[in-house]
Amino acid sequence: MNHVNNDQIRQNVRSRYKKIALQEVNSGSCCSASSGCCGTPNEVSAKLGYSDEELSAVPEGANLGLGCGNPLAIAELKPGEVVLDLGCGAGFDCFLAARQVGETGRVIGVDMTPEMISKARNNAAKGGFTNTEFRLGEIEYLPVADSSVDVIISNCVINLSPDKPQVFKEAYRVLKPRGRLVISDVVATAELPSEIKNTMDVLYSGCVSGAASIGELESMLQQSGFTQITIEPKEESKEFIKDWMPGANIADYIVSAIIKAMKRHF
Repeated sequence: MNHVNNDQIRQNVRSRYKKIALQEVNSGSCCSASSGCCGTPNEVSAKLGYSDEELSAVPEGANLGLGCGNPLAIAELKPGEVVLDLGCGAGFDCFLAARQVGETGRVIGVDMTPEMISKARNNAAKGGFTNTEFRLGEIEYLPVADSSVDVIISNCVINLSPDKPQVFKEAYRVLKPRGRLVISDVVATAELPSEIKNTMDVLYSGCVSGAASIGELESMLQQSGFTQITIEPKEESKEFIKDWMPGANIADYIVSAIIKAMKRHF
């Protein structure tokens, strides 16, 4: 894929998430159409494994229902840790992480959509979160110092990147030795039909056409230097994925997975 196409993909993604941030279109799931056919953000997130307690613990407007899992359920965050959220949106996972790491910890959210960063910052102020900060930037070129982060989380975002090897290379750079990557994302389980794969309209296929296979992801993570790599597909995710593109049977081609890896200790 050439750089012009890569930039076009980024522009399409940014444009779509700007509209969601400004509420020009409904969200409702990572890849739902603008009809919001999948329910409210809280209804969607409940299907992804978030508890009622988690859903009520964040500022109103922070949850846009854009994930495909709950990385926090398995991140095992500890008080005092520094957490980085790749593609933080309006800050939903950041605020939940902030509660877990406490006042001695810190959470950094990075997003390439200015409107999302503004929304997240407003939500932080509204909720009185003092241990979160939100930075504008691309996940391929993180505005984060080397070896400064304990845990990286991400929820259904890396599949949107046209340069995934660069994302993992950057993730490795900013993690401390023995730092860990715990993300929820979609993976391809079968070759996508060309009519889905070639659809550039991110409203319908953003999280579908960009999904990599388990083997491809393992290879990218290994080449970046990661160790202890596990990729665990969640078969039950097909129940909500089928709603992303009604009639297209996309649950035959992609599934949500929990991806874990660790930075080597030198």
